[in-house]
Amino acid sequence: MSTSDASTVTPPPVWHAILAFDFSNRLAVRHRDGRYQPCLLDKDPSIVRNELERVFPEHTAPSERFTVATAEGVIETHLVQIDGPPTDSTVEFATIDHLSGPNTAISTALRALLGGLEPRLHTIPYLHLDATDFIYKFRPEKERNTGIYALDSTASVLYQSKLCAAIKERARAQERTAGQPVTLNFGAVEYVIPSHFGFCLGVKNAIERAYETLAANPGRRVFMLSELIHNPFVNADLLQRGLRYLQTDKGAPYTVDGKTWSENDGASARLLWDTLTPEDIVIIPAFGATDEDKARLVRKGIAVCAYDATCMLVEKVWKAARAYGRSGYTVVIHGKAEHEETKATFSNTRRHAPAVIVRNLDEVRALGEIIASDDPRIRARFFDLFAGKHTPGFDVDRDLERVAVVNQTTLLMNETLEIVEHLKSVFRTRHGADGDSRVGGGARRDTLCYATQVNQDALTRALEEPLDAAFVIGGKNSSNTYQLYRLCEHRLPGRAFFIQSEVSIRSRDEVEHYVFPAHGPGGGHGGHSEVHALWPGDLAPKRVLITGGASCPDGLIQQVIARINALWPPEQLRRIDDVLADLATP
Repeated sequence: MSTSDASTVTPPPVWHAILAFDFSNRLAVRHRDGRYQPCLLDKDPSIVRNELERVFPEHTAPSERFTVATAEGVIETHLVQIDGPPTDSTVEFATIDHLSGPNTAISTALRALLGGLEPRLHTIPYLHLDATDFIYKFRPEKERNTGIYALDSTASVLYQSKLCAAIKERARAQERTAGQPVTLNFGAVEYVIPSHFGFCLGVKNAIERAYETLAANPGRRVFMLSELIHNPFVNADLLQRGLRYLQTDKGAPYTVDGKTWSENDGASARLLWDTLTPEDIVIIPAFGATDEDKARLVRKGIAVCAYDATCMLVEKVWKAARAYGRSGYTVVIHGKAEHEETKATFSNTRRHAPAVIVRNLDEVRALGEIIASDDPRIRARFFDLFAGKHTPGFDVDRDLERVAVVNQTTLLMNETLEIVEHLKSVFRTRHGADGDSRVGGGARRDTLCYATQVNQDALTRALEEPLDAAFVIGGKNSSNTYQLYRLCEHRLPGRAFFIQSEVSIRSRDEVEHYVFPAHGPGGGHGGHSEVHALWPGDLAPKRVLITGGASCPDGLIQQVIARINALWPPEQLRRIDDVLADLATP
C-alpha cells in the first residue's frame, strides 16, 4: 500500500457509552427485539450525557474510561453509580451473570462492553469513593453499638468482663500508647495483665457490623465471605444466630451441605457461591477481600460496598502500596501468603505495581542474594523460591531495582523494620550512596497496625515483671496472637502457653498448648496441639501473665482467670469483688 493510499483509510467510527450500575452492582440495560442492549450509547457524547441526566438524575461523576472495539467501531466507555430508580420505564437492571449467561441474548455492542468491563468489575462497588476515602471508617465510641455484647446470656459470657473493663479503665490513659501493666491479687495467685489486650477497634467494628446486619435482615440469607475474625467462639456464636460462611480462611469454598469443597469433588458438588442471588447479603470481613472475590460478588448482583467491613488500617496498607507503585517501586509484602489479609493486599497491590510476598527475614536474605547478583542462574532462583508469591510477568532485572516494604498488619513491627534494613544494606552494597533511596518503607510506619503494635508494646512492658508462666489466648489461626506468644516464649521459654480458652487448661499437670504452623511439622505446613506440664505437684503461690490477641473477647480472659483460680482451694483466694475494689482505688 502506498503512502497516499494509507492516508485515505477511514478510521472506525467512535461510539460513546456510559455503563450505569445500582448499589447492588446491576447494570442498567434495555430489552428490545428480544435482546438486551446498552442503555446509554450513541455516537454523540452529549446525547449520552443528557440521557444519563434524564434517566438517572442522581449519579456519580463518570469514571474508569476504557475503549473496546466492535465491528461497528470503537466504544469509549465510562462507568457511573446511580442512586434511585430510573425515570424511564423501558430501563431495567440485570446482573452481569445473567447478561453473560449462555441463554441470554445480548447485542454485539453489549457483549463487547461486558468483555471490556471484566477486569474492572472489582471497582464498580466503590465508584462513589475518592482515592483518599476509606471503604469503612471506624465509628467513634459514642456511635458504636455496644448493646450487641449483651444480646443475651451467651453474648454476655463471651464478650463481657467486669475485670477487663476495670483494667482498661485504670490502665489505658491513651488508646495508642502502652501503659504500666495491672496486677490482680487473688491471694494464692497474682495476675499481671498488660494495659492493652484483646479486641482492637477494627475487630469491634466488624463484629458489631455482623450482629447488626443479622438483626436488620431477618428474612434474608446473610453470609460472611470467610471467618469474621480468627476466633472460633465468636464465629460459632454468629453461626448459631444464622450467619453462614462462603469459604474457609484459606479460600476453599463450602458446599451447600456445609462441607469444604476439594478438587476430588469435581463439578458434582454445588457450592454456596453458586446459590447467591441479589437478595442475599455477603459481609466482607476485617481482613478484606481479593479483587477476584469482589468480582464474583459483583457478577451475582450482590451489594458489596454496603457490607464491606475491611479494617481501615488494612486498607491503609493498600493505599501505601498504591503510592509506592506510582513512585516506581516494586512492593515487597511482608506477610503469610496463605493469610486472607496478605492475599487481599497482594491482589490490591498488583493493580499498581509488581509485587512479591516474603514470609520472614530468611526469605528476604534469599531475595537479597538475588538482588545482589548479576549471575543469571542465581537470578533465575527467584521463580522457584517465590513461586505463586509474585505478580504475573515479574522481571527480575527490571523489578528488583527499587523496592518498598509493606506488611501484614498483624506481624511484629521490629521484624518488618529488620527486613527494610537488610534490603537497604543489600542495595548500599550494590549501588553505594544511592542504595537507601532504592528502598522504601523504613521511615513510614503507616502500614503497621497501631492496635497490634500497642498490644505488643504493652506485653513487652508486662514481661519485665517477675513471672511464673504466661498464657496467650486466641484462635489457632490468629497471626497476631502467635506474635504475642513469640514474645512470651522468648522471655519465658517453656513457661508460655498458646491457648484457645479456659478449656485448654486441664489441670496443674496438663495444658493443651497450640503449636502455630510456623513452628509446626513440615516446616510450617499445619499446626498441632501438644499437652505441656504446668505445675505438677507444685502448690506454691504463682504470678501469671495473661493477655489476649486482637480477636480475643474479654469474657474469655475472665474465664481463663477463673479456671486458673480453681487450681487452688477457695480459702486461699480473695473474692473477685475485693480485687475489683483494689482496681477502683486510686
